[in-house]
Amino acid sequence: MPQRNALPGLIFVVIFAAGLLFAYSIFTPESPGGGAGIAIASFFVASIVANAIRVANQWERVVVLRLGKFRSLEGPGLFFIVPILDAVAYRIDTRVITNTFRAEQTMTRDTVPVDVDAVLFWKVVDPKMAALDVADYVSAINWAAQTALRDVIGKTMLADMLEGREKLSVELQRIIDARAEPWGVNVISVEVKDVRIPAALQDAMSMQAQAERERQARVILGDSERQVAEKFGEAAKTYADNPTAFHLRAMNMLYEGLKRSNATIVIVPSTAVESMQLGGMPAMATVASAIAHAQAAGAAPEAKAAE
Repeated sequence: MPQRNALPGLIFVVIFAAGLLFAYSIFTPESPGGGAGIAIASFFVASIVANAIRVANQWERVVVLRLGKFRSLEGPGLFFIVPILDAVAYRIDTRVITNTFRAEQTMTRDTVPVDVDAVLFWKVVDPKMAALDVADYVSAINWAAQTALRDVIGKTMLADMLEGREKLSVELQRIIDARAEPWGVNVISVEVKDVRIPAALQDAMSMQAQAERERQARVILGDSERQVAEKFGEAAKTYADNPTAFHLRAMNMLYEGLKRSNATIVIVPSTAVESMQLGGMPAMATVASAIAHAQAAGAAPEAKAAE
């Protein structure tokens, strides 16, 4: 809504008040008609001058018509018109305007119904064309944006729409700007806010993504097992050529098993001891003692529980 300026009203009051004062100063009982005539004349003069003075805001451009034809484009600031002959037809806002538009249940290229919300940023760059070449440029922009959105959705696959919103926004801006250029409107940008798909399709896509992640996890696990088996093969070859390293590794495994917990019992098959040739080594006495202590520590709590 255009804001009314108080300047024309103030000028009307000043001129009319000055006329009344002048009429009162010359008023005489012998000729009362002279003062009344001056008061009436001051009223008409004040009305004409007040209607001739107009003010446009900084962001407004005013289209002035003279006898129905385009006369000039005025503003911002103070300007004058000829009353009766001239008329202010439009006040065009040249600021950036924001509109939201949407397309509901629109089929994509792969026949999926989607709801798309978008925001349009635009401004009037030619007020004369916006006033004279289109009846309602605001409604025209809104309808052009909606039809363009439906056209782009119908030509786009769902996957491309979900992954490439920037590309969709650029295409919408190009189409809407081409349609709005004859109206003196420039489309600054289009931003796609949200793309909504049916709930059943969301569940199916979620299940598909979960299955894909499980497949990748199984592939990674299988590859890890293959790499571990290869490393074990390389270690076996190393231990076969170096029995001392094999014996040290066996001792380390026994030690690690004993130190984890006092209640842990490590059972070593006799065949493993004979194959590793550990039975006659002095260190086995220490290991056997540690095993006995561990067994005793584990048996004590059980005996107390039985009692």
